[in-house]
Amino acid sequence: MEDVLKACLSEIASGISPGVEVELNIPDSKFGDYSTNLALKLAAINSQSPRTLAEDILKRLNVKLADLVSDISIAGAGFINFTLNDRTLINEISSEPKRFLDGEVAVVEYSDPNVLKTLHAGHLYTSIVGESIANLMNEAGAKVYRINYVSDVGLHVARAIWQITNLLGGENPAGLDSIAEGQRAEWMSAAYVQGNHAYESDKTARAAITELNQRIYAIFKDGDHSSPLAQIYWATRGWSFAEFDRLYSRLQIMFDQYYTESEVAPIGLEKVREQLRRGVFEMSDKAVVFRGEKYGLHTRVFINSAGIPTYEAKDIGLAELKKRDFNYSRSVIITASEQEQYFAVVLKALEQFEPEQAKHTVHLSHGTVRLSGGKKMSSRLGNILRAQDVLDAANKATAKVGGQIDERVMLAAVKYSLLKQRLGGDIIYEPEESVNVLGNSGPYLQYAHARAHSILTKSNAEVNIAGELTVQERELARALSRYASVVEVAAKELSPHLLCNYLYDLSQVYNRFYETNRVLGDQREQLRLGLSQKYANRLKSGLNILGIDAPDHI
Repeated sequence: MEDVLKACLSEIASGISPGVEVELNIPDSKFGDYSTNLALKLAAINSQSPRTLAEDILKRLNVKLADLVSDISIAGAGFINFTLNDRTLINEISSEPKRFLDGEVAVVEYSDPNVLKTLHAGHLYTSIVGESIANLMNEAGAKVYRINYVSDVGLHVARAIWQITNLLGGENPAGLDSIAEGQRAEWMSAAYVQGNHAYESDKTARAAITELNQRIYAIFKDGDHSSPLAQIYWATRGWSFAEFDRLYSRLQIMFDQYYTESEVAPIGLEKVREQLRRGVFEMSDKAVVFRGEKYGLHTRVFINSAGIPTYEAKDIGLAELKKRDFNYSRSVIITASEQEQYFAVVLKALEQFEPEQAKHTVHLSHGTVRLSGGKKMSSRLGNILRAQDVLDAANKATAKVGGQIDERVMLAAVKYSLLKQRLGGDIIYEPEESVNVLGNSGPYLQYAHARAHSILTKSNAEVNIAGELTVQERELARALSRYASVVEVAAKELSPHLLCNYLYDLSQVYNRFYETNRVLGDQREQLRLGLSQKYANRLKSGLNILGIDAPDHI
């Protein structure tokens, strides 16, 4: 219906001031179902009375929309309000989100962990929000590939391996056998912290780690799997991937493709050297750099003075691989906000020789994930907030209020709590709030769905949404009719929090309806069952997009 209204308004507007954008808003229900300020916009352009223009527009609309609306009115200085008739509103309940990405291929990159380092709360957040964004794009019609880019080479790896060799008494891979499987993740993370401290405080250790970094790169170049150092590297790398998979499995997240830094590094190295010859990059103190100042950015190194590709060059290689493997028309990358300036330079460099790839790439960033009252934490210092800590906090909060630990409910609590916050700023996780079944939480919405399902299973009546609606039935139908447009906007803006807000508001509307309107055994049972069924379906669909289970019973 929104498209019909916009088409009618656009046709009228084009005869007055061509090119004026038509906007529709959702007003308070007492003012109708849709509202537009078109008359005010046209009046400002043409120096006319907005009220007079609104009256003229209203007359034309009454003819065009006679079968679809029950009322068109003017409010204030010239706002035009529309109230749909019951038949139109009931039809709107079944409308589905527009598949505006039909035929497009999208790659969504998220999580991006580092081997030999603990998965922290930031990885948890990007995994959850990335999955929901991928689901939204899929709902909009795109063929979506979920990408995970793993950092498996670089100084952070060298720092950890350096300390591991110290703990093993040298390059002694046999010593790894003594590390119990359940202790491996923490053991590697502790080694990284110790190695990082040595790198930053001891010149001798720094030189040794720098040299070790080059040796680790040579492992890939030479295809080495047998030397003692290579055995240590490949074993601990494998431990890390096993740890990643455990978390993703628990979060019910699956990736279509893993890429690694070791894989993209040679591709990025070759590409940067090629573009160095073409003048995109330049030499500076034996390093290859991109001068971003001419674009209002800053200079970054893409190949260091030792000839090793930096993160920047690797991301160039990653872009090449993604394009080769998926030939995408849209690319979304989700990282922490501290990488905003980094990606601004990388994408500007990419734009110089692959303008279409850069044009169709969007970088989304987020702030730091903290527990309520917590401080910002750093894996470099060893005081990180782990992904596991957040999940444990949800379980502890559940136990504190006497609830039964349920994996589905715990995941709903964590996922919804993170997703309902607007992407971009810092994310505060409130454990007690997240498990509150009476508040704006994932478990609350799960219980709301289970309650609606329970109502539906208690009736044998045929479902039939038809006829005139009461005031409260209409309010529920109005809320249900917004589902398609909310999903569409959330997909366009890559903003899962919009869907979270809608689902909570919808559940509140249904609760008010159910408190004062009997469903089972009422003479309007068929219609109310139909509304309840649509409500349960919309809750389930919306929660599934957010990556949250909607069980029939809890």
